[in-house]
Amino acid sequence: MARLTWYEVAPDSAKAVGGLYHYVAKSTNLPEELIHLVFLRASQINGCAHCIDKHSRDLRSTMSPDKITLVPVWDEVPHLFSDQERAALAWTEEVTRLSETHASDEAYAAVSAVFEPKALVDLTVAIATINAVNRLGAPFRLPVSAKA
Repeated sequence: MARLTWYEVAPDSAKAVGGLYHYVAKSTNLPEELIHLVFLRASQINGCAHCIDKHSRDLRSTMSPDKITLVPVWDEVPHLFSDQERAALAWTEEVTRLSETHASDEAYAAVSAVFEPKALVDLTVAIATINAVNRLGAPFRLPVSAKA
């Protein structure tokens, strides 16, 4: 069943979500590759095909295919991910699964040890942003670029 295009039906909502996305993209506290890595991991958890496709493609210009493939199991291959990436991925999982994790004190302490306060806020805004986008992309089945 074809689904409506949410951003055409409610363009002001697209501007609002786009404002968050723009803020994250312009962050000088987070490397662009890290932002896409966080976007990819949250999208995998949330099952948003459009965003998984998009952010996998974004990462291909700077990250090895093997590393991208192993993002869902990043904690099993710590040698592939930097301390900062592992902290960001762990925090992404905590914040994305908030109803289960409640953003534990342990997770907060771990991510706070790696990120300065402003970078931690920007990281959390990035996670919140992609979660919002996933919650629009998945239910409205935004298309993917992938071909068979």
